[in-house]
Amino acid sequence: MKTLYLDIFSGISGDMFIGAMLDLGVDAHQLEHTLEKLKVGGYHLHISRKQKSGIEGVKFDVHLEHEHSHEHTHADGTKHSHGHSHDHGHGHSHTHDVFKMDFRAPAEHKHEPHGHSHEPGEEHEHGRNFSQIKKLIADSSLSDWVKEKSVAIFHRIAVAEGKIHGHPPDEVHFHEVGAIDSIVDIIGACICLEMLGKPRVLAAPVVEGTGWVNCAHGRFPVPTTATLEILGNRGIALTQCEEPHELVTPTGAAILAEFVESFAPMTGLVATKVGYGLGTRDNKTRPNVLRAVLGELSGAAPQVTLERELDWESDTISVLETNLDDINSELLGAFVEKAFVAGALDVFHTPIQMKKNRPGVLLTVLCGQAEADQFSELILRETTAFGVRRTTAERRKLKREIRTIKTALGEIDIKLGLLNGKVVQAAPEFESCKKVAAEQRLSLKEVYAVALREILNHE
Repeated sequence: MKTLYLDIFSGISGDMFIGAMLDLGVDAHQLEHTLEKLKVGGYHLHISRKQKSGIEGVKFDVHLEHEHSHEHTHADGTKHSHGHSHDHGHGHSHTHDVFKMDFRAPAEHKHEPHGHSHEPGEEHEHGRNFSQIKKLIADSSLSDWVKEKSVAIFHRIAVAEGKIHGHPPDEVHFHEVGAIDSIVDIIGACICLEMLGKPRVLAAPVVEGTGWVNCAHGRFPVPTTATLEILGNRGIALTQCEEPHELVTPTGAAILAEFVESFAPMTGLVATKVGYGLGTRDNKTRPNVLRAVLGELSGAAPQVTLERELDWESDTISVLETNLDDINSELLGAFVEKAFVAGALDVFHTPIQMKKNRPGVLLTVLCGQAEADQFSELILRETTAFGVRRTTAERRKLKREIRTIKTALGEIDIKLGLLNGKVVQAAPEFESCKKVAAEQRLSLKEVYAVALREILNHE
């Protein structure tokens, strides 16, 4: 099956995505011609071949023909007119062009850059709202698929912004994302995928930087609030790296959330084409490029995640392991207690056979990624370990609730696991059963049996 793999080791933005699609072979003239169906003018496309950190690719930009003088400043100190999208805040590059193509929007729209009848300066200040953008797309002659996917991407952003500000999605003003260049980015991304034949889309795990950005809502830490909401609503895990800049923009996050089926390393993918979409900032730790791989899956395809259908919770944790063959059992027990007190998610040890046929234990600690170094140090200090293995794992978890049920022995708390609103797991809470057992002078086993019967009666 034709597959597009997005290697987002350096993040993603709308313009980087389109640049990568153009580098894969999307025809720039056809893209420009299709975008004319949107009936929005006042901009032109600028497409050029450049290099970023020695990697050659395509730089895609939307230049406004009537830019306002007002500016906003991005995290890297670069200033842009407020008409520009948040996605173009990566700092301008001065790399020599290998080739350059300028496409201008139809002249008849030149004096109506906003596509509707706001008073002068009104859209510059507020941007379009979701209802206006939906009408703009619906009134165009774009294909039904491009219309559907474009509206879906904007809807993801509207839901995220609406949650942040307490407004219904249709009333959300997009600020930067409502500007012409971001409208072109989002709809252009959908056009590019249609021109590639609507391939299946997979991606690497999402990596974001650190630091701060200045946007319409003020100064916010990376990842931005909208990016977090968009990814979180789809159940997409995010991991921050040491790069001191924003890597994933809200538009980039919405493209991932709409199209990508699963996030994992490449598995069985035979690459037929590789394209690079260039950002404009010079990053400190990695090239500012999006690598897109077009190819065919060979053999068993990776399992597709089901975040779209299931409302389970997800997160990413660190798994710390070490093999021990010379530790006193009392020291091991003391470590387990100390690790739980320190906040470990779970601690356990498993009997194993080590080299020279020695019996030993595999000590495992599950913890948050931010606490991995803390618990690694605890293992090295409190056990006989000389080293610790560290891996990252994604978890899928049922939504949990604690409810109190009435039994013949008294009230007992039970823990429920829910999936799509239905109870799929239920278990008595230990401390609650222990308390009732003490009060009634019964064995814990008897209390558990009563609680389990009541749980079955409640189902």
